Amino acid sequence: MPNNVEPYILYHTEGCHLCDIALALVKHTGIHFQHVDICDDDALAERYGISIPVLIQGQRELFWPFDSQQLQEFIGV
Repeated sequence: MPNNVEPYILYHTEGCHLCDIALALVKHTGIHFQHVDICDDDALAERYGISIPVLIQGQRELFWPFDSQQLQEFIGV
């Protein structure tokens, strides 16, 4: 991945069925992304605790609920 391209990160937590749905949608796109559990970081848990799942890239955030079309628009496909 070029240095000027911000990575995609999917924030989630274990046991979240909505996160599982979002994970499947993101995996289906074929993009490279990190899968980060917000429970491992107090700041992330505070910021995204009631909003997960959230896909971010740099300063852009795609909050749940999102569907495959919204996801495609977010990643620019």
